[in-house]
Amino acid sequence: MSKDKFPVTQAIRVLRDNKADFEPHLYDYVEKGGTKHSSEALGVDMHMVIKTIILEDETKTPIVVLMHGDKEISLKKLARDINVKTLKPCEPDTANRHTGYLVGGTSPFGTKRAMKVYMEKTIAALPEIYINGGKRGFLVSISPAVVTKILKPVEVEVAIDK
Repeated sequence: MSKDKFPVTQAIRVLRDNKADFEPHLYDYVEKGGTKHSSEALGVDMHMVIKTIILEDETKTPIVVLMHGDKEISLKKLARDINVKTLKPCEPDTANRHTGYLVGGTSPFGTKRAMKVYMEKTIAALPEIYINGGKRGFLVSISPAVVTKILKPVEVEVAIDK
């Protein structure tokens, strides 16, 4: 794939508007393949592939959580840390409406609705991460520092082993 033959999604527009340095990576999307499939397809450690999860609290207020591909989110700990009663994953249709992306292709960049972003603290220590570029089967490799600069996430420590 040549570098200029990749989808120009809303996420890519945001990255370009912010003059972000990133590398596009296309792979064959597999329904329910998750970060295990994408990391294998790209030949990278699943820990470096970052999931974009859309959660909602008891008032149906959505948030974005960025988590390592090989970890899960402790919803109870995150709820306590951000001072809400409960958190649960949004239904796919609801997540699609909030983000403007299809589940499986959700990027934290350029979401339709502005949402608070939380990021697992250890992501910032990685030299490079792979995060969704706004389409199924499309990740971008980027520095966590660039992600932090653009999204201004709140760092949290809520990872648990799968």
